[in-house]
Amino acid sequence: MGRDLALLAPELTLAAAAMLMIVAEMFRAARLVLAIGLAGLAAATILTLPMLSVDATVFGGTYRIDLISGWAKLILLPGTALSLLLVRAEIAGRRREGSVQSLVVLVTLGALMLSGAGDMMVVVIGVVLTGLGSFALVAWPRDDAATEAAMKYLVFGAVTGSVMIYGLTFWLGGSGSTLFSKLGQLQGQTLVIITGLIAIIVGLGYKGALVPFHFWAPDAYQGAPVSIAAYLSVITKAAAFFAFAQVLRDLPRDGGWPLALAVIAAATMTYGYLAALVQTYLVRLIAYSSVAQSGYFLMGVVALGASGFAVPGILVFAAAYVAMNLGAFAVVLLAGRNLGDLEGFGRTHPWLGAAMVVFLLSLTGIPPLFGFVGKFYLLSAAVEAGYLWLAIIGILNSVLALGVYLRLVVPMYRTSSTEHPSEVGAVLAQGTVVVTVLVTLLTGLAAGILPGP
Repeated sequence: MGRDLALLAPELTLAAAAMLMIVAEMFRAARLVLAIGLAGLAAATILTLPMLSVDATVFGGTYRIDLISGWAKLILLPGTALSLLLVRAEIAGRRREGSVQSLVVLVTLGALMLSGAGDMMVVVIGVVLTGLGSFALVAWPRDDAATEAAMKYLVFGAVTGSVMIYGLTFWLGGSGSTLFSKLGQLQGQTLVIITGLIAIIVGLGYKGALVPFHFWAPDAYQGAPVSIAAYLSVITKAAAFFAFAQVLRDLPRDGGWPLALAVIAAATMTYGYLAALVQTYLVRLIAYSSVAQSGYFLMGVVALGASGFAVPGILVFAAAYVAMNLGAFAVVLLAGRNLGDLEGFGRTHPWLGAAMVVFLLSLTGIPPLFGFVGKFYLLSAAVEAGYLWLAIIGILNSVLALGVYLRLVVPMYRTSSTEHPSEVGAVLAQGTVVVTVLVTLLTGLAAGILPGP
């Protein structure tokens, strides 16, 4: 028991911080809530570093301390810290600010559970914990748009979660255990494999905004505060694909699930970018762009067990995605939620405009930016796993992405009568842009420090 608790030190630290944040919020001490949250996230990150080389399980194999969960913490915890800064920048001084910050940390705790899940019940708990907190975060503004978005999110989540729980019972019956490490016993039970797979795709596909389970995402991002949209677009999404990796790496590939996921990946990439091309609302455009990025994540999942690039590809692309998408949303927070708000923004605020261009180029996959490194890993994994056609579709969609992101870049440098204040937004949001643009620029050049095959 002592060993298990020691290995869970980052998670326990974060849980303790979340509880202290709730207590501090009872006294309406929003700054103290933020300080506790940032301190807890920093402490959990530091405690994770010695565990990167550990490959073990705790509590009877139900939770894994391994490469995926270790690097997931190093991605999700700093990403959450930056999200807290964006939340503070957007809603400082407003009612229930501390409650929002506390919920963000609790949702991240659920994301960590998904990232280290070794058991079906842990996945279910992780989905529920991330879902309940996310619904409340979307509904926070308490206006019509936020309420409608949160209701759609809640109903969609309830249905997909129920389907997932029901379908997982087939794996339990076929393998005789809720542990994912026992899924190898399903060898030859094709119908059982497919049934459980459908359940996992529905449950985690909704969380990761895969087509056709993505419909909640544009409405939720539009209705929620920009900082919450940024958080949901990276932390819960990345956690879903870490969970995919934990679940499916033990599932026999003879069930045909890689081909099914490859088709979904291709459809998600293509539909996401095509839908983004016709959006007139900036946040919805980025939402559909995020849907398309989910298809790239899924390429790594398709290659699990068939390519050494699969797991590193998911991890590296997740790190890149968190940096560049958070950075893009930070610029949106500073500029405005509509496409028209970008008119002339790059001229009046050159460094913010340049940062936005870096984020968009990285999302496209232009070298030597961080996004290129992640997509290179994923494309290599798809080719090595025998899915050359999927890699070609991924490359073609990167070309399509240029058309999408040019819709943002061109207005930024067009002469406009729109007045932009000389000092835009909060220092915290600008600081987030600085951190994320440095990560996007420099990490791509230092890719050797990242996990490799």
